[in-house]
Amino acid sequence: MKVRIDIMLKNGVLDPQGKAISHALSTLGFAGVEDVRVGKSIIVTTSEPDAAKATEAAKAMAEKILANLVIEDFKITVL
Repeated sequence: MKVRIDIMLKNGVLDPQGKAISHALSTLGFAGVEDVRVGKSIIVTTSEPDAAKATEAAKAMAEKILANLVIEDFKITVL
């Protein structure tokens, strides 16, 4: 089973990479871009056949090592 862990900075946390991309898009003529936030997506393939157990394992992975819970939120999706 595959699970995707999407990690994004929390609202209110400055995103300098997102600001740089937003500025570059504006410079290249892409009008109307109001904000850009940059995150990461991690896909984990596991031998666990049960979706609930795979989700719990992915949650534990995110909480223990993949996400910085002080400044980041995460969302888990079973693929």
